[in-house]
Amino acid sequence: MKRFFSTKMPGLQFLTNVMVFSLIGLLPVLFVYVLLAPGFSSALINGGPALSRFLRQVLTNGLPVVFIINYVSFFLFAVLNEKGADGREPALLIVFDVAIRVALFLVLHALIYVLSASWFGSFGGSRATALSVVAPTLARSALFENISGVYLYATLVSALPLYATAAGRSAILQPFVGLFPKKVGTVLIALAAFVSAALCLTIIAVVVIRLQS
Repeated sequence: MKRFFSTKMPGLQFLTNVMVFSLIGLLPVLFVYVLLAPGFSSALINGGPALSRFLRQVLTNGLPVVFIINYVSFFLFAVLNEKGADGREPALLIVFDVAIRVALFLVLHALIYVLSASWFGSFGGSRATALSVVAPTLARSALFENISGVYLYATLVSALPLYATAAGRSAILQPFVGLFPKKVGTVLIALAAFVSAALCLTIIAVVVIRLQS
């Protein structure tokens, strides 16, 4: 992964690599979601409004969210691997990324929903309605119950390299990593960090729902 994401490479190449990996992370999860959702695949095969709305949702909501979150994480990954980064505690990057990941997922969904109401007439064209459905939607995303879950798990492609690399270099996390063969330990910590991000997102969404009611 180091050769794909470096602070020394041209900005356009970095952006292109982020887009490529975002698609690699998004498309397989999206395919699984379509197959698992009852009647969804047949509705898309028939084309018409269902297919156009689906493609618009993915292109205007899913891909931007996945791309932006992945960009941040891959940039942190590049920073972690640059020379002179040894003096930083890598575990802090995990905490920072988890916080940014959750915040971006919430804010970007809210922004895109409001814009969709204005531009495409989604949510009855009401911005208030658009905002009101953000929390209920995201509260179920970690359980893969809606398409936002696809976008959440598509960002694993950037989370795992960053978290595993940081865990392997962290003095704080070494006691935990040492409980397993090194690569296994770093991957387990990476998965645990991602799960914690999904859990934080769910908790925040549930709290917002209760405040709205």
